[in-house]
Amino acid sequence: MMRYLLQLVVFIAMAGQTVLAEEQPERARDIGIPFEGTPGALNAITDVAGVTVGHETIIRDEEDGRAVRTGVTAILPRGKVTSNLPVFAASFALNGNGEMTGTAWIEESGMLEGPVMLTNTHSVGVVRDATIAWRVAAGGADASGYWWSLPVVAETWDGDLNDINGFHVKPEHARAALDHATGGAVAEGNVGGGTGMICHEFKCGIGTSSRVVKTTDGPFTVGVLVQANYGVRDTLQIAGVPVGRHMRDHLLYAGGETMAPDSGSIIIVVATDAPLLPHQMKRLAKRASMGLARNGSYAGNGSGDIFIAFSTANDKAVQNGPAVPLTMMTNDSLDPLFLATVQATEEAIINAMIAAKDMKGQNGYEVKAISHEKLREVLKTYNRLAN
Repeated sequence: MMRYLLQLVVFIAMAGQTVLAEEQPERARDIGIPFEGTPGALNAITDVAGVTVGHETIIRDEEDGRAVRTGVTAILPRGKVTSNLPVFAASFALNGNGEMTGTAWIEESGMLEGPVMLTNTHSVGVVRDATIAWRVAAGGADASGYWWSLPVVAETWDGDLNDINGFHVKPEHARAALDHATGGAVAEGNVGGGTGMICHEFKCGIGTSSRVVKTTDGPFTVGVLVQANYGVRDTLQIAGVPVGRHMRDHLLYAGGETMAPDSGSIIIVVATDAPLLPHQMKRLAKRASMGLARNGSYAGNGSGDIFIAFSTANDKAVQNGPAVPLTMMTNDSLDPLFLATVQATEEAIINAMIAAKDMKGQNGYEVKAISHEKLREVLKTYNRLAN
C-alpha cells in the first residue's frame, strides 16, 4: 500500500501566520477501495481538457480564541485565458436547502459564463462580489472591461469547525483561488472551500474523480469535483459495504435507536468534453444524484444538494454573431456518460473523505478523519478490497 502518491509541503501565509499544509495525500484507490469504470490520467476533473482548479485555504487561530477553518475553491471551465468564453451548462437541485447563485440565468440561457466558486454558507456574497471584480479586471465584453456578470457561487456550511460568523473569507482569498487555478493534479480533503467540511460524521472536504468512456462518437471524459459536507454515519456505504454500521467511533451526533437526521450539504460539479446541449447537461447533472446515493445519502430535509454540469465542446456556438452549426450527441448515445457521472461522483466523495485529516476547530470541536486501517478491515470482511 502506498502511503502517499506525492508529498508536497507548501507554506500558506495568512494574517502574519504560516501554516503547513499537506497536498496530494492518499486517495481511495491507494488503500484498495474498488471502483468501476476507467479513470483519466489524473482521476480528476482536470482530465477534461481546459478545466482548471484553484484553492485558497484559510487555517489560523485568532488571539481571542476563534478558529478559522475555511476557504475558497475555483473551477474554471476553460481556464483563465478564455475564462469569459461561456460553456453550455445546466443545474439541478436534488434538495434545495442551500445556495448556488447564477442558476436562474443558466436555466434560462443554457450557458455558464465564468467560473464556479465554492465556499462556506456565509461567504457567498463576498466571493460573488470578488469574482465580478476579478472578471472586470480581466476584461471581456468590450474595451471598457467586463460590464455584466452573474457569477456561480455555491456553498456548504462549515460552522461546526469554523468561526463562520467571523466572515474571515475576504475578496483577496477569492482572487487567489482564481489566480492559482491550474490544470494537473487537484488537492483534496481539507483544502479550499472544503477546509471545514464534514460528511457521514467524518472529516471531509474537496474530492475529485474522472472517467474516460467510449461512445459511438468516440472517447470522451467526464470529470467530477465535490465539496462534501453531508450525511450521517448510519447510512454510510463504501464500495457497496455498510461501513457506517461497523465504524462507530467518534460519532458527532446523538446515538440511540433513532437515526440522526441527515443534514449538511454537498455541491457537485460535473464537467465533460462531450458535445452536449443544455437539456442534455441537465440530464447529466441529475445522474450525480445516483453517485451520491451509492455512498448512503438520501438527500434529507436539511441537506442542500445542488449540482451543476457543463460541456467544454461547441466553443464557437456561444459567441455573438450569425447562426453556427452545433455538434450534439444523440440521446441514445448518452448512457456511457450517465454511468461515468455516477461512477465519478461516487469516487470523488470517497476521495474527499480519504484525503481529509483530523481537525480541531471552533470551541474545541474536533472531527476525526476516517481510519484507513479500520476501513480496510471492514472492506476485507466483505471481500471488497482491490489490493
